[in-house]
Amino acid sequence: MQEKYMAIDSLEGINSEIGNMIPQTENKELKQTLKEMRNKCEMSQEQLAQIATAKNYYVPAAQASEQEIQSVKSIFQ
Repeated sequence: MQEKYMAIDSLEGINSEIGNMIPQTENKELKQTLKEMRNKCEMSQEQLAQIATAKNYYVPAAQASEQEIQSVKSIFQ
């Protein structure tokens, strides 16, 4: 498998799975452990995204305008 596809696959996968598990558990200790794992995954994903961006494997979304931000905020208020 090419490095590019491995990087993209990693960026898309793990964190969402852990995030889906957190609200489904009633065990507080397990929930805390999953949150810690999610946080570590997010940090790893940020580092991987920086590397993938530097190698032109990944192009992050464009920065949102202030108008777009306010529009989304208004939906949730």
